[in-house]
Amino acid sequence: MPKAWIRERKSEFYYKKAKAENYRSRSTYKLVQANEKYNFIRLRNVVVDLGAAPGGWIQAARKITGRHGFVLGVDLKPIEPFPQDYIRTIVGDLTDPTITEQILSFLPRKPDTVISDAAPNITGVWEVDHARQIDLATKALEVTLQILRPNGNFFVKLFQGDLMDEFVQTVKENFTEVKFVKPAASRAKSSEMYLLALGLKTKIEE
Repeated sequence: MPKAWIRERKSEFYYKKAKAENYRSRSTYKLVQANEKYNFIRLRNVVVDLGAAPGGWIQAARKITGRHGFVLGVDLKPIEPFPQDYIRTIVGDLTDPTITEQILSFLPRKPDTVISDAAPNITGVWEVDHARQIDLATKALEVTLQILRPNGNFFVKLFQGDLMDEFVQTVKENFTEVKFVKPAASRAKSSEMYLLALGLKTKIEE
């Protein structure tokens, strides 16, 4: 990893802020800022964080939901545990057919919101990185549609590109309101953005 890139990152405002405030990642502020504007996570909510390592979004969600809420983090890698009994983390693969059962078994009830800041290992080849990001977002959506309560919310990272439109259309078919979000903590030059989907539609039995 280039030393110049590391120096730039460490001198960056939100990186310093996260260190000072004992957050595990600068991305914590992306979720905080988005939620301050759109209020899709609330006090006492149950939240599932897909691709949660190292735990910055778990920390943000915990502060919003409070001690009467519940936050579950899921990642391929182990996440350093939290002391609070209303935060749990599990090692899980979004492609595992049993993952939804695993997630639901840890929750007090179906989640109010599912969030995902998962990102692929960046290759530097844009087409590859974009395709991998859409694949991750698609897996997160598939899990969300199986575990989320009716009228629940979904917040997911995307990379801009030609595969995004089809993904967004699928989300729109399942939620009543969909919008793009670019938090201030997201680097201006970055192609990342977030998709916020509000109000999971109830399936009507035929």
